Amino acid sequence: MHKLYTTALLLLALILSVGLIACTSKSDDAATDKPDADAAWTPVTIEHAFGQTVIESKPERVVTISWGNQDTPLALGILPVGISESNYGVTDGGNILPWTKEKIAELGGADTTVVFNDTDGLDFEAINETEPDVILAAYSGLTQEDYDTLSAIAPVVAYPQNPWQTLWRDQIKINATALGLKTEGEALVAELDALIAEAVAKYPQLAGKTAAFAYFDPTDLSTISLYTSGDPRAAFLEDLGLGVAPSVKKLAEGAETFFLQVSAENADQLTDIDILLTWASGDGSDLLATLQANPLIGSIPSVKNGAVVTFSESPLAAAQTPSALSIPYTIDEYVETIAKAADKVK
Repeated sequence: MHKLYTTALLLLALILSVGLIACTSKSDDAATDKPDADAAWTPVTIEHAFGQTVIESKPERVVTISWGNQDTPLALGILPVGISESNYGVTDGGNILPWTKEKIAELGGADTTVVFNDTDGLDFEAINETEPDVILAAYSGLTQEDYDTLSAIAPVVAYPQNPWQTLWRDQIKINATALGLKTEGEALVAELDALIAEAVAKYPQLAGKTAAFAYFDPTDLSTISLYTSGDPRAAFLEDLGLGVAPSVKKLAEGAETFFLQVSAENADQLTDIDILLTWASGDGSDLLATLQANPLIGSIPSVKNGAVVTFSESPLAAAQTPSALSIPYTIDEYVETIAKAADKVK
C-alpha cells in the first residue's frame, strides 16, 4: 500500500512538472511573439536654438504648445493628450480653431484632450499633469527659462533658430521627426504643396504681383509695421506665387525680428508693393478709408487703388499663419480673397 501510494505521488509530480514546463514554454512563446513598441525605435536627436533634444523612446503621450504645433500630430493620426488654446481667430466661443477641433473629434479626443489656458503664459502645472513623453514647440516663442522648466517634465522640441520664425514646412518636418514619422511628415508637406499649387493655378492674376503683410494702428499712423519673410504669414505669400517687394527685402536686411517698423514719412519707398494685407475690425472698410485719407500712407499705390486685404478676427485670419490642418481647410478661400485684391492692381 505504501509502495503504491509513493508511486502515485511520483506519477502526479511528473504530470505536474510536464504541465508547468508546457505552460512556461507557452508563456515564453507568447512573450516572444508580442511586439515591442520600442523595438524598431531609433533615438531621435533634434537640434534647436537651445541645443539639442534626444528622444530615447517612442512618444506615446504627446503634448503640444504654442501655435499650430498640434496640427502636425493630428494630421498624422496622433491625438495629443494636451494642446495650447488658440489665442486668435476663434469666433464660436471655443478655445481652439475649427480645423483642430474637427480633427480632435475625428480621432476621438473631444472629451479627453486637455486644452491649456496658456495665452498669458505657459501653464507648467497643467502640462506636467498630462504626463507627456514629448513636448512639441517647433513654432513658438519659448524663452530659455521656459525651455529649462519644460525639459524637467519631458523632452522639448524647440524652434531651430529664432522665436516665432519657423515656417510651416519646417514646423511639420521637425514635429513629425520627433514622433518618429519623418517620412510621413515629408509626404504631408508634398501633399500640401500640391494642394496650394492647385488653388493658385485658378487665379493667373496673382502671377508677377508683389505682396506684403503690414500692421496699421488707425489711432497712430506715424509708423507702418511690415512683416519680413522670416514670419510664416509673409513667407506663405511666396507660396502663393506672390513676390517680395524689393523695398521690403532691402529694409529687412540684417533684421533678426519677424517684423520691422517704417516711418510713414518713408511711405514713398513702398511703391513696389502691389497688394497689402493687414488686420482690421469689422469688414475693414473703415481702416481702408482711413489709410486712403492719410496724405503719406494714402500715396502708396496699393492703398490708393484699394488693393488691400483687411482681415477681421476670424478663422481665415488665423490661417494666415499656416499649419498642417489650416492649409487644406482655408486655402481656396484665402487665395480667392487675395485674388480679388490683385484685380485692383493698376
